[in-house]
Amino acid sequence: MSITYRAWAEGDDLALLQILGDASHPALAEGRALLRPASESPFVRTVVAEDDGVPVAAGVVSEASVHPERLWVYIEVARERQREGIGSTVLAMLRRQMDAAPVQRLRAKVDLDSPGAHFAAAAGFRPLQQSRVVVVHPKALPLVPLHEDGSQVIEDLATGSVELTTALWEFYRAVHQWDPPADLSVGRVNQLFLGEASGAHGAVVLREGGAIKAFAVSYAAAAPDNPALDPSADRPDDEPTDVLLGYDPTAHNPAFALGQLLALLVASYPVAVEVDESMGDLADLLAPLIAGGQAEVVQQTLIVAD
Repeated sequence: MSITYRAWAEGDDLALLQILGDASHPALAEGRALLRPASESPFVRTVVAEDDGVPVAAGVVSEASVHPERLWVYIEVARERQREGIGSTVLAMLRRQMDAAPVQRLRAKVDLDSPGAHFAAAAGFRPLQQSRVVVVHPKALPLVPLHEDGSQVIEDLATGSVELTTALWEFYRAVHQWDPPADLSVGRVNQLFLGEASGAHGAVVLREGGAIKAFAVSYAAAAPDNPALDPSADRPDDEPTDVLLGYDPTAHNPAFALGQLLALLVASYPVAVEVDESMGDLADLLAPLIAGGQAEVVQQTLIVAD
């Protein structure tokens, strides 16, 4: 074995793809997207491990625009070259290149009980948060009528809506105090979560007394369009649409409005929802559905930090 280590070079993405294969799930794709040439703003450092000129591993530390208190770190080693100390060497080299970084702490996203999770634990990383992707089956919840007095309405909103962007960001900030978000402008939030590059396709909100109490944003990039959000869409009945489901964190019992909106979304088709442990009302809504078989957990990940 003649392992050498170097910085990222043009063509490494294709060379690594041949060795590592296609990303088997979104977390891998997200991590690989961080691999790129070094830069100062945003801060990025990448290390590639080669065996006789063939890339067999890569790792990166990258400044995070949404959560600035830690850098993202991602390391991937070819399956047949794991447990040879290559990943540990890449991590050590990345740490030595962090002197110019705006912060010195790291975070990573790993699948629960995966080799990556065991590697992170051995490297001194500890869990910050656990997240699950839950597929909610069609008709998992009965439709609950809106209030007869007209105080509740369901409404489509454009993803460029300032009101929707503000509601999403207030929810996001409230449920991410375990890794505080940056102070971002409304425009930047919209770009990151609702802009074209994010894959956001459509949105519906449940209003009560004129205010948004719950919202759902569909993401076409992860799955075909959901007719619950776009009635004209033509899609396979058994393929879930990726949906960001959120609520007004200041509302009393937001789980009720969440349940009303989720019941509408799954009236005919499944949806996939990512829920962190910190999203108490959403987690409480999904828990009995999972226990009763009306929903299933299809992925579990950990955010870990050093």
